[in-house]
Amino acid sequence: MSNPERERMAEVGRPEDGLAQASPWYRWGPYLSERAWGTVREDYSDGGAAWEAFPHDHARSRAYRWSEDGLGGICDAQQRLCFALAFWNERDPILKERIFGLTGTEGNHGEDAKEYWWYLDATPSHSWLRWRYHYPQRAFPYEDLVAQNRRRGREEPEYELLDTGVFDDDRYFVIEADYAKADPDDVCVKVRITNAGPERAPLHVLPTLWYRNTWSWDDMPRPSLEARGDAIGAGSMTLRAEGEPPQLYCDNDTNAERLFGAESAVRFPKDGINDHVVHGADTVNPARTGTKAAFWYRLAVDPGETVELRLRLAEHPDGPAFDDVFRQREREADTFYREVAPAGTSDEDARIMRQGFAGMIWGKQFYHYDVARWLAGDPAQPPPPPARRQGRNAGWRHLDAADVMSMPDPWEYPWFAAWDSAFHAVALAHLDPAFAKYQLTLLCREWFQHPNGAIPAYEWAFEDLNPPVQAWAALQVYDIDGRRDRTFLHRVFSKLVLNFTWWVNREDADGRNLFEGGFLGLDNIGPIDRSHLPPGYRLEQSDATAWMAFYCLNLLEMARELAAHDPALDDLVVKFLEHFALITEAMGGQELWNEEDGFYYDMLRAPDGSAVPLRVRSMVGIIPLFATKALREEDFQRVRARCKSLADIPAEHVIHADGGGRFVGVGVAGSGRVRRILPHLFDEESFLSPYGLRALSRWHAEHPFRLELPGWTASVGYEPAESTTGMFGGNSNWRGPLWMPLNYLVLRTLADYDANLGGGVKFEYPTGSGRMRTAGEIAEDLRQRLLSLYRRGPDGRRPAHGWVGKLQHDPNWRDNLLFYEYFHGDNGAGLGAMHQTGWTGLLAELVARPGVRR
Repeated sequence: MSNPERERMAEVGRPEDGLAQASPWYRWGPYLSERAWGTVREDYSDGGAAWEAFPHDHARSRAYRWSEDGLGGICDAQQRLCFALAFWNERDPILKERIFGLTGTEGNHGEDAKEYWWYLDATPSHSWLRWRYHYPQRAFPYEDLVAQNRRRGREEPEYELLDTGVFDDDRYFVIEADYAKADPDDVCVKVRITNAGPERAPLHVLPTLWYRNTWSWDDMPRPSLEARGDAIGAGSMTLRAEGEPPQLYCDNDTNAERLFGAESAVRFPKDGINDHVVHGADTVNPARTGTKAAFWYRLAVDPGETVELRLRLAEHPDGPAFDDVFRQREREADTFYREVAPAGTSDEDARIMRQGFAGMIWGKQFYHYDVARWLAGDPAQPPPPPARRQGRNAGWRHLDAADVMSMPDPWEYPWFAAWDSAFHAVALAHLDPAFAKYQLTLLCREWFQHPNGAIPAYEWAFEDLNPPVQAWAALQVYDIDGRRDRTFLHRVFSKLVLNFTWWVNREDADGRNLFEGGFLGLDNIGPIDRSHLPPGYRLEQSDATAWMAFYCLNLLEMARELAAHDPALDDLVVKFLEHFALITEAMGGQELWNEEDGFYYDMLRAPDGSAVPLRVRSMVGIIPLFATKALREEDFQRVRARCKSLADIPAEHVIHADGGGRFVGVGVAGSGRVRRILPHLFDEESFLSPYGLRALSRWHAEHPFRLELPGWTASVGYEPAESTTGMFGGNSNWRGPLWMPLNYLVLRTLADYDANLGGGVKFEYPTGSGRMRTAGEIAEDLRQRLLSLYRRGPDGRRPAHGWVGKLQHDPNWRDNLLFYEYFHGDNGAGLGAMHQTGWTGLLAELVARPGVRR
């Protein structure tokens, strides 16, 4: 059966080298960020405080250096030309051109978006996109949101937009923007505005087209938008709007007079359209030319009325009929997702899957950052402070990115994070394997990966470390794509070998195969900041060491797969299995393993050589379970004969399949230790919640861990919701909530164990229940628990939406899903970044691939 969306995505050239080599249908996409202000890239301050250096109040008046933002927008793959929506309700002090939120210091739990918008639908080629936004008719409470959250302590909940009363009596507009491409350079746009309130209400709608400012920083000519009759012209493209609304023009240049009291470089700067619409100022160009332009619709919408606006951004004005394009693309999207969902998928799960994938597609963003130039400053601009050259990211001068990347969250995290990207790729492989491979290959390219082999972690500190999950993710993508693209596998493998060697040389201080690594993405999971220890102390980490064993096994599997066609790589199979054996031997001792508790812990080593186990029952001690791999019996014996260290692996670390099957398992946690750890994991008073696995045991609610060092104390207790500490800004919490990536790895580990090794072996589940289940049955139960976060229960509630009445019961809200960063450890309510469709999008993967081995 023909699938037009799959045909659009057919590879052209080498898509892993960038979207410029991909199908022309990728030329325009949702690559426009939801936030460009407050990012590291835009920080040219003395103190390096990015949020304060470029605040929201500057965004309407100050040209961005590295990227752009807007509401429900699109741009080309190089982000030269951008399109987005702006609104005004005649009560706000400014146009609504971008999502508002609190900075890291304003929120009582860190940075936090304070609006309601959703990514409802999308296809991988962006031939079909749907975005939704709820815009209050009352004045937007900017000052109230900042003031109330500043007054609240960390023990109190966040003060949300719904709490302000601005949506009372349903006085808001439901705004949906749909995009349908007639061809790669012909984008039809439909904007529907519905008045949900009880009275007629005014709304100004300003579909806006602009060029990213490159002329102020580079020696490039200034482009131009100009009126072409009733259309806005942009080079070979034109933007047309039904109804012949007036056109407004200004320039995407900084209003230096407003911000800095200096003379502006242009007569009609970036905020010219804002000032003209809101204040009636003479700030738009009467000549109808500039680098930023908008159509100006002035509406009055009756209660319950829906007004539809139609626009078309196209290279050629005469394309297929507008309605025909929309009908065809929506039909194709339905067909595409029917094929992604397995037979028998319920309507509820299909909705979860489709919106989860849609959010991930909308999370594809243009990312531009030339670190060397950022450190040195632009020739035409004031130089950055001298301290910058030795400050943040100073050791990454080679990093020069201008790529489309899958980002964790388009507002809160509008930059890549290494381990997030790996999980994104696994989910995206079901929709678009070429783009998934592109993401995994990209961080290993010479303009990202450090010459010493390190992979950058994330923008705030490239030198930090994320868990090394790229090899695992590459194998998953290879598997989902039919195990046929060995070129991709080989390409990633060669770069990951360099990264593995960097880890071995840099993060194993004593050469004892007990690894450090710092926070490793788990933020405040321990009593201290694991990346910034007391002077003279060193942390030997259960999770870092286990991640390295996990890395070994996945590189081993990659080498084994490639060696089947290139025998020269057979030696690397032996190398990684031998290194795994060395790590297993190190973890087999009593330093990280606590026999009394039956659990792995980090070990804090003091300057005098003494060691203190950090007896915190957290996911740190569960990660060793991931380092298990099923090997073919003949491969295992062949390699074992050549590998002295492997021959010395204790018997409890070798797991033979029941009934003499063809697989042998090796694992960091041997059979005996697995049976000691799993009762903790499956205990409903410890890790197991109704909705998945907590990051920290609930046992610590009554038994907090306290660490006392000379002149210094710290503690860890069970915190199922937002963090009560300021560690890592306080905007994420690993001391009790559920996090999707580690839940996903536990689930897949159990499924793999059952498929290849476990056979009929059963475990008590839940602990203390007396019920015995196989590892596969437990994996399926965990999958159901995770999906139940978004399924509507017997009471009509979706647990992820907490006790927010509108989100649970209002027809305008309840079926629009927000894919949160993490979830309350007891009741499943969504927390953190509310559009974290990156790794929480793994829920869509659990629908698309319910029973496949990890």
